[in-house]
Amino acid sequence: MAELRRITTYPIKALDPFDRETGQITEEGVIEDDREYAILDRSADESYDPDTASVSGNGDYINGKRTAAVHRLRSTFDPEARTLMIRIQDETDAHTFDLDDRTELNAWLTDYFGRPVSVRRDASGHHDLRKRDISGPSVISTATLREVASWFPEIEIDSIRRRFRANLEIGGVPPFWEDRLVADHGEAVAFRVGDVRFEGVEPCKRCVVPLRDPDTGEKNDDVRQTFIEKRRETRPEWLDSDRFDSDFRLMTVTNIPTRDWGKTLRVGDSVEIIGTHSYSS
Repeated sequence: MAELRRITTYPIKALDPFDRETGQITEEGVIEDDREYAILDRSADESYDPDTASVSGNGDYINGKRTAAVHRLRSTFDPEARTLMIRIQDETDAHTFDLDDRTELNAWLTDYFGRPVSVRRDASGHHDLRKRDISGPSVISTATLREVASWFPEIEIDSIRRRFRANLEIGGVPPFWEDRLVADHGEAVAFRVGDVRFEGVEPCKRCVVPLRDPDTGEKNDDVRQTFIEKRRETRPEWLDSDRFDSDFRLMTVTNIPTRDWGKTLRVGDSVEIIGTHSYSS
């Protein structure tokens, strides 16, 4: 039986994951705390005040796509205290910062990155596909992660999880089951996790992040080539969606209809595919 095995959020975009037993769907259609905060580059922002950490404008994200330095940061999120404990990889000194008053956190990160940065909160989440109205939880199967890990004997499955950064992990299904949640352009696949309805929209196009060691940021370009070759070899016979325009795709991105906002996901929830319908994004 297909069931929800793991719920993972990333409270600060690009930093460490936070595993949870339950996850409420917010009024923005995302899991609570997921990518709620993001580190923004302010080096080109003339309005940045390093003394007060006041900012205006948007800035660019500091993330794994832009700088490998984020991978050397270890972080622990406390949802009750609304704090972030952070340290540098292989160093013992840890610092705890208030996420409501982020002045000290901004100063510490500015010193670490060597450029003005600030942490911005957005209750709707800092999701890469948000401009296209695709910001629901991402989905992958446990079997897929194990299969991908088998392609790289030197990489453990937890490292694979941290490279691909999915929100929901589904058990009791075969590898690449999540590809069934993708139809053609102009369509979506409806499925249910517990009592929460999802729309499977498209397979996630991967970037440089999976090529990097999540602890050091060291890049290995061979990972991409091996992944593409193995993904092509293991492509399910039933997979014919025109959204798979590249073999460097893995994980399904989703949307949650507004009528299901406010509901709660729980580890152990059953998972059921409902069917394909028309959809625009």
